[in-house]
Amino acid sequence: MATIPSLPSRDDVARMARNTTDITGQLLDTAGNITRIAINTFDPRDGSGAEVLRVLRQTTAELAEASASPEAQEAFYRIVDTLTRLGASGAPLAVHPVSEPAQALLTALGDSLLPVLDAVEPAVEEAAEALGELVDASSPLLPAAAGVVAGVLLALAPLIRAAADVLRDSSPELRRMTDALTAALAPLVPLQVALAERAAAAGAGVVRAALPPLADLTEAAAAGLKAGRPLLIAGEEFVVSGLERLQPLLLVSASRVGKVARAGAVRVSAAVSPAAERGVVVAVHPA
Repeated sequence: MATIPSLPSRDDVARMARNTTDITGQLLDTAGNITRIAINTFDPRDGSGAEVLRVLRQTTAELAEASASPEAQEAFYRIVDTLTRLGASGAPLAVHPVSEPAQALLTALGDSLLPVLDAVEPAVEEAAEALGELVDASSPLLPAAAGVVAGVLLALAPLIRAAADVLRDSSPELRRMTDALTAALAPLVPLQVALAERAAAAGAGVVRAALPPLADLTEAAAAGLKAGRPLLIAGEEFVVSGLERLQPLLLVSASRVGKVARAGAVRVSAAVSPAAERGVVVAVHPA
């Protein structure tokens, strides 16, 4: 015989009543905020509320009509099918043994990368700003670069089509090559695994033995760099001063080279097309 459950105590009833009152008050406040947002958005005093509602009604009507088209239905079917496949394949992956080390790896990377990201954030922001300035400064070169890329792609298109035709016609030979390579390399896989394990063990021993002297060498190099920092700064200052002194000479040399190049280009153009110097225009009409 089933036992009759005990009735809640007075304190439980009071606590449930208080919780219900609090939740109801929060819901009413939320509804009031939503109502205020709607009133502020669709306020008809300036005549914009009716226009907004009309645009929303027309837009939703067009969306409803477009969603009923066969193309939209096919797209929706593909989206649902893709999500179904992702769910069907993602569930086994979530419980697969490989997921545990992957999650541990992601956790370790996240814990170790956060301090690094915090440290490099100022440098990244500075580099991003400098990169933006570089892009703005090099914007006049973009049309020429785009033309070169377009010409290269147009030149490569026939080669790509020819390669695709050759590979399509040679699919039996490619399959034979794949089968031969698979049959030849399959017996070597266990041997390669054993060699890789031995190499990993030997490499780990070498790394463990080399890390202490490498740490000592790094500390010594850092100390030497710290001690020679004034000399390094003086050398950099000397190089920069030399470049500043040579700048006028370099500018004059560049100007002269540019004038000579322009004069040579004019002479070559006149020698190649002398008719252009006399102002004669030659027109060719098809027969």
